[in-house]
Amino acid sequence: MASTDDEIEQRYQLLSSRLDERQRRLFVATEAKVFGRGGISAVSRATGVSRVTITAGLGELESDAVAESAPLPPGRVRRLGGGRKKLAQTDPTLLSDLEMLIDPVTRGDPESPLRWTCKSLRKLADELRSQGHQVSHVVVGELLKAQGYSLQANAKTLEGGDHPDRDAQFIQINARVGTALEAGEPVISVDTKKKELVGAYKNAGREWEKAGRPVEVKVHDFIDPDLGRANPYGVYDVGADQGWVSVGTDHDTAAFAVESIRRWWFAMGQALYPGARELTITADGGGSNGSRVRLWKQELQTLANDLGFPVRVCHFPPGTSKWNKIEHRLFSFISMNWRGRPLISHEVIVNLIGSTTTRSGLAVRAQLDTNIYPKGVKVPDDAFAAINIERDPFHGEWNYRISPRAQ
Repeated sequence: MASTDDEIEQRYQLLSSRLDERQRRLFVATEAKVFGRGGISAVSRATGVSRVTITAGLGELESDAVAESAPLPPGRVRRLGGGRKKLAQTDPTLLSDLEMLIDPVTRGDPESPLRWTCKSLRKLADELRSQGHQVSHVVVGELLKAQGYSLQANAKTLEGGDHPDRDAQFIQINARVGTALEAGEPVISVDTKKKELVGAYKNAGREWEKAGRPVEVKVHDFIDPDLGRANPYGVYDVGADQGWVSVGTDHDTAAFAVESIRRWWFAMGQALYPGARELTITADGGGSNGSRVRLWKQELQTLANDLGFPVRVCHFPPGTSKWNKIEHRLFSFISMNWRGRPLISHEVIVNLIGSTTTRSGLAVRAQLDTNIYPKGVKVPDDAFAAINIERDPFHGEWNYRISPRAQ
C-alpha cells in the first residue's frame, strides 16, 4: 500500500536535517518512485521540494543504476557541471560592461551614464539591466569583489611635480638640523595648522558619551561673525620634543608667524637654550612662512635683532610639506586630542591644545594671540635690500641665514 502524504512528510522531517543536498534529493526521489503513479506530485506536496528537484533525483537513481561505474566524486553532492551556471558564464559581456561602468575613463566610454554619479551597487545594477543584463545589486557586489574591487577612500599620495633637487634639499636640511642638534643649538619646525571654525560646529572623530546622547552641534557650518576662525600657528622644538601654538584670531600672515616664534622663544626656548648662538628653522615652501614671502624675511630680521644671534632657515621643496616634523610630531596629536569635541570658543581651543601629551613626553603650551595682522603688507625694495641675509650656494632661495643688523 502506498504511503500517505502525512507519512512521507513525517519521514522527511525526521531525516532531512541529517542529510546533505544530494541525499535529500535521492530520498524524495525514492519516495516518489515507491509511491507510483502521481508520486512526484504527492511527494512535492508533502515535503515542499520542487517537482524539478524530485525529477532530477529520479534521473540520478536511474543513471546510477545504469552506470555504476561513474559515481559522484568523493565530497560532491552534484555531478560536475551541475547546478545553476554563474552569470559571468551565461552572460559573457556582463563583466566587461560592469568594468566600463566602474572605470569609464580608462576602460570604457568617457560619456558613460554613470560618469558623474555615485556608483552604488543599485545604480550599477539598474544600468546593467537597462543594457539587457539580468542582474541584481547583490550579484553586482559579488562580481566586483571577485574581480578585486573594494570600497576605498581617496589617498593623499600625489605631491605635484617633483623638483629635481628635492632629495638634495632633504639631505641639506638633515645635515643642517643634525649639526645644530649635536651642537646643542635650538632647532624648530614651524607651520600653520588648518584653520578651525570657532563655535558649536561638528568636529571629526568620536568621543565617549552616554549612549544616544551625542553632543549637539549646528547643522550648517556657516562662520559665526562674532567668533570667526582660529589660526593655530605651531612651533615644534625638535630637540626637546616640546611644542608651542599661538592661536590667532586675525589673519595668518608672516608677521603672525614670526610673532609666534618670538613668543615661543621668550616663553620656552630661552630657558632651554641659555647659551644659544643660532636658531635653525625648518619651514614649508609656501604659506605665511613661504620662501618667496618678503615680509617673512623682514620679520625674521626683526626677530634676529631681538634675539641677538642669527636665524637660519631651511625650506622644504614644493609639494613636500608632509615631511615637516611638526605635522606628525605635534599637529597630528592635537587633532587626536580634540577629536569629536566642538571647538566652541578660543579658550576651549587653547586648553585642548595645551592638554595634548604623548607617551614619548611631548609637552605643549598654547596662547591666544588677539593682535591684528593686516593682509597685503608690502615690503619696499629698499627695506628688503637692508635685510642682513646670507644665502647658501645651494638654492639660496630655500637656504639662508639672517643675522642681527649692526646697530
